[in-house]
Amino acid sequence: MTVAKKMAGTMMALLLCAGGAGAQQMYKWVDASGKVTFSDKPPPANAKPIEIKAGAGGAATVPLPYALAQAVRAHPVVLYTRNKCDYCDQGRTFLKERGIPFIEKTVQTGADEIKLKEAGGDGRMPFIKIGRAKSTGFEPAAWNSMLTDAAYPEKKILPSGYQYAKPSPASPPEPEAPKTDDKGKPGEADRKGAPAPAPGEKTAPPGFVF
Repeated sequence: MTVAKKMAGTMMALLLCAGGAGAQQMYKWVDASGKVTFSDKPPPANAKPIEIKAGAGGAATVPLPYALAQAVRAHPVVLYTRNKCDYCDQGRTFLKERGIPFIEKTVQTGADEIKLKEAGGDGRMPFIKIGRAKSTGFEPAAWNSMLTDAAYPEKKILPSGYQYAKPSPASPPEPEAPKTDDKGKPGEADRKGAPAPAPGEKTAPPGFVF
């Protein structure tokens, strides 16, 4: 085999490897001038890589694909649910099957109902917000359309190691105020321990004569 043929074969193999790797991974790095760059090619040796973190309350250590991460930042998905709600269960399953990161807020108390109303809900469940878009009730066609309009990938590309955050109340309980301790007040112990003056007894500073 001639040298020219060997070199051609080597170049072809390198091109195939590069093409296969580029289709699978997106890279983000900062160059020497401080500019942030996105590319399907690995960063140069002197660049500072930046990991694209997961959003919407998921596992922060699992990087999201670039297209999905951008959709999460621009149009976060928030799902409002109740307990013992079949349509809520269907909506939750729908989002997970499409690979959509989302935050789930439960509505159980009066305070939760107020938060739901502030978000635009009317009490019917489930209620979903995708960026500024809103929908009441589980409507798969409408949800699909809203997600596509928000630039979410139509096919699931969520990493297998991604973990959804646990549902939390729409109106989180306020932290309890610290309890005050009378014993800790300055001078309180001294006033309690001092003997009371006898009835009719006159008190005066030392050296003073009545």
